[in-house]
Amino acid sequence: MSSSHLGTPKGTRDFSPQTMAKRQYIFNQIRAVFEKFAFLPLETPSMENLSTLTGKYGDEGDQLLYKILDSGDFLKNTSLEDYQGGSGSLLTKIASKGLRYDLTIPFARYVVMNRHHITFPFKRYQMQPVWRADRPQKGRYREFYQCDADVIGTESLLCEAEIVAMINEVFDLLGVRDFSIQINHRKLLNGISEVIGAPGKQAELAVSLDKLSKIGTEKVLEELLDKGFDKEQLDRLVPVFDLSGSWPELRQELEQFLNKSPDGAKGIADLEEIHNLILKLGIKNSSVTVNPTLARGLTYYTGTIFEVTIEDSGVGSVCGGGRYDDLTGIFGMPGVSGVGISFGVDRIYDAMEQIGLFPEQNLILAQVLLIAMDDHSQEFALGLLSRLRSREISAELYPDRAKLKKPLNYANKKGIPTVVLIGSEEIDSGKLTVKHMVSGEQERQSEEQLINFLVQGT
Repeated sequence: MSSSHLGTPKGTRDFSPQTMAKRQYIFNQIRAVFEKFAFLPLETPSMENLSTLTGKYGDEGDQLLYKILDSGDFLKNTSLEDYQGGSGSLLTKIASKGLRYDLTIPFARYVVMNRHHITFPFKRYQMQPVWRADRPQKGRYREFYQCDADVIGTESLLCEAEIVAMINEVFDLLGVRDFSIQINHRKLLNGISEVIGAPGKQAELAVSLDKLSKIGTEKVLEELLDKGFDKEQLDRLVPVFDLSGSWPELRQELEQFLNKSPDGAKGIADLEEIHNLILKLGIKNSSVTVNPTLARGLTYYTGTIFEVTIEDSGVGSVCGGGRYDDLTGIFGMPGVSGVGISFGVDRIYDAMEQIGLFPEQNLILAQVLLIAMDDHSQEFALGLLSRLRSREISAELYPDRAKLKKPLNYANKKGIPTVVLIGSEEIDSGKLTVKHMVSGEQERQSEEQLINFLVQGT
């Protein structure tokens, strides 16, 4: 195949070493926070049985599942009737597995399969790619990483407060200052549905409200009219769009608006408890605002809902999650409550790149390049290379004999900040020639001075 025909499938990307250095920087910060909060690592297979995945993400989600053809002669059990019946009937005969769509359903499957060996509450984190046959666009890919942390087996709202603490800590470590954590509660949404006179239509209401930030109030109201909500119900709904302010102010407004709804009262009580726990954990400026119209994860979230955005990045939600009271019930283990969040590394990367938040010193792929001027010098350089690496210094030795210009170009292109020239004079004097690539300055240093410089920067 000619190079002009090479490429990656739409919605997927290669990651260069420079890009990977930045991505690893994000992964490392998130992992450090997860482990600091006592979450345990877990991995599940890239593919799951389609029976595990199908029906868990709604009709739209089912359409976005990548199906895997069965190995061998996958057509052997099909008939003419299967083809005439369309893709739905044919699919069950030729594909029994699919790529995972998220990490939450595989996690639920794992918990049910291992419930007799797990200590509850079970805290796990998982950092793996997922796949969705979505339309690729800015900030949306068909293959992308999720970094999930979930606690399952407890209804305590301390878990929600700790999620807020983790989000704040992750973004603090990444140097992201301007972000917002929006929080809501499904029972608030249920209460709004009751109060406007549309009980039983919570799902339709929530689906439209979820589009508020994208399409605006007027379009949301139009969509609800099309769904069968009448003008009187929508007139009662309009005040919800203006609910805002700090939690104490908003709580009073919500209590007035939802005073006839038991579900609404429960949602307010939970948010009040979470607010107080956040304060008791000592999280100042927690970036949390309650948004009564926030509605995500409609197929399985039953309590608190989270959504995080980085201001002025234009990449949409970078983290989200919520509480689910019966996630494992779909696999025959009912009544186990849990709560979790998922960081979208690809979107965080795009936002940080756009804002310019990656620290250069963390992205250097090698600290020092050794250049041996002849065979005798190479023998000395190999010993020095081992001693540098034993001090946890990232170092490499230029492997070929070449004019000096070539290895110096190599160091420049790889962004290696320090080059050490080694010839017979350096070996005899014990003073190495050290070239600083950014400034162009050159000096003579002993091996000890070089190591101190590379370890401490002095």
